[in-house]
This record gives sequence, C-alpha cells and structure tokens, in this order.
Amino acid sequence: MKLSTFVFSALMVGILTLAACAPAATPMPEPTAKPEPTAVPTEAPMAKDIVDTAVADGRFTTLAAALQAAGLVDTLKGEGPFTVFAPTDDAFAKLPAGTLDELLKPENKQKLTDILLYHVIGGKAMAADVVKLSAVTTLLGKDVAIKQDMGSVYANDAKIIITDIETSNGVIHVIDSVLLPPAEEAAMDKKDIVDTAVADGRFTTLAAALQAAGLVETLKGEGPFTVFAPTDDAFAALPAGTVDSLLLPENKQKLTDILLYHVVPGKVMAADVVNLTSAPTVLGKDIAIKVQDGKVYLNDTVQVIITDIETANGVIHVIDAVLLPPQ
Repeated sequence: MKLSTFVFSALMVGILTLAACAPAATPMPEPTAKPEPTAVPTEAPMAKDIVDTAVADGRFTTLAAALQAAGLVDTLKGEGPFTVFAPTDDAFAKLPAGTLDELLKPENKQKLTDILLYHVIGGKAMAADVVKLSAVTTLLGKDVAIKQDMGSVYANDAKIIITDIETSNGVIHVIDSVLLPPAEEAAMDKKDIVDTAVADGRFTTLAAALQAAGLVETLKGEGPFTVFAPTDDAFAALPAGTVDSLLLPENKQKLTDILLYHVVPGKVMAADVVNLTSAPTVLGKDIAIKVQDGKVYLNDTVQVIITDIETANGVIHVIDAVLLPPQ
C-alpha cells in the first residue's frame, strides 16, 4: 500500500516536471488586412464641337447637310467661340415646298451661306445673357431680334425651345423655325410668277399653256421677268378651236413662241412701262406700247387692265387679249 502510494506520487511529480519544462504555446498571428485597391483617376469625356454635337444629337440632319453644302463645317468646328441658333429638322420642313432643295443646289451656295450665317453669333451667349438683350448681331452682319412673350423667348419669330447645349467651342440654342435674313424673308413670302398665276384663279388657260409648252420651270426660275398675262377670258376670245389646236404636241413650238412673246426680261413696273414706246420680249420681237386716255395698250389694241402684281421673281401685268407675234 505504501509502495503504491509512493509510485503514484513519483509519477505525478514527473508529469508536473515535464509540463513545467515544456515550451510555452506560440500565439497565432492576427490575419493581415488586404490593402484597399487604389482608384484609377478617369478623365472627364471631352466635349464635342458645335458640328459634332449637332450631328450626334440626331435632330439636326438637315442643318448638318446645309453646313456641308455651304462649306461652313470647318468654320463651326473652329476655335470660336460661337453661339448657334440651331433649327431642327422639323424647322426646315416648315419652309415652303421645294425651298430646301433649291438652297442645296451649288448655284445657290451664297444664298444658303447667308441664311446659315444669320443663325450664328460671335462669342458664347448663354440663355441668361440672351434674355437680357433686345437684338444680337449675327456673323452675316444683320441683327436678330430677341423678345420674350408669355414666358417664351423668341429669335425673330422662331421660338427658342432648348437652351444652353454647351460644346467645346460655344453653345447651341435650339429653335423651331429657320431664321431668314430680311431680304430672303420678304422674297419667301411671295410666290413665283407661275404659282401666283395659278393661285389667282383667272389664268387657268395660261397655266395649261405654260405646261404644254414646257415653260413652267423657266418662269419659276430666278428671273426676274415681266409677264403680260392674258386672262382666261382673253384666251376665250381667240377664234374657236385655236387654244385646243395650240395645246396639241405638234404645235408646241408655235405655242412656245406665243407665250415667250408675253415675257419681257427684267422687272418692269407700270411706272416704267408708261415711259416706253416698245419693249423687247424673250422671243426676240418687240411689243409696241402706247398710253391713250390714261390707259396702256400693247400693239395698239391689247389693254393692260391690272398692273404691278409683284412676285418672288418678277412682276405680272394683266392684259385683256392674247398677244400674237408678228409673222
């Protein structure tokens, strides 16, 4: 019993001695935090110039085509700054039929250029500055009036519908109509000789004759022309069957000669006509002119009954009979 006790005590002493001599436990290291990723600085996207901004927008395809035709793309991609009143495609569509097609023709480049420059101001004028003005001077050298009405701002009669589209070389304000320089606007309000005659309603036979003779495009041209226009009653006074015969394809040259005998090159107003004794026609043959009892007659018997109907490309004087060229 004593031996067992002694052996047990010896074992416990040995165990305790080993435990005391054992190395201390090494603590586990704390996990190292991963570094936060470094943000890479990004540059702000470069603003586009006026032309590229308009093209990217999608509502100015007609304006872009017009700038190309006028040779103004490089100008409006230049340093500037510029302020542009930019008509939308819908604004160009409001112009009279055929106007845009005419303006885009090479021979009308100067007219188109003038119109486009009438939409551009030198310098950068934000909306807050524009509303303080009564007018701005354009690169064409002619002013555009600025006015406010019922909370809206207008450039001439075009409503400014979007403002302050900033670009790298200026600012764009969007307008709902095309701005026309004063002279162009006055001309645009008038119809050409053919359209004026058709709209009048008293020249249906003349209109049909011009069509049959292939002279419609001629008298819708730039001119100017002076036309002594016979009324429907004047054509009806010709011998029976004459008009029907003249409208036949085989008589086109005869009809053409008669019609050209009614046209004088240039714009000759009534005040000038009464001072003449004759006028050369486009046919190359003269019309005699005389004033008698306050009335004007052509070739002695054909009376001028209405004068000075001004058109976009000339003037019409109405006559009561058809002029027939001398044989």
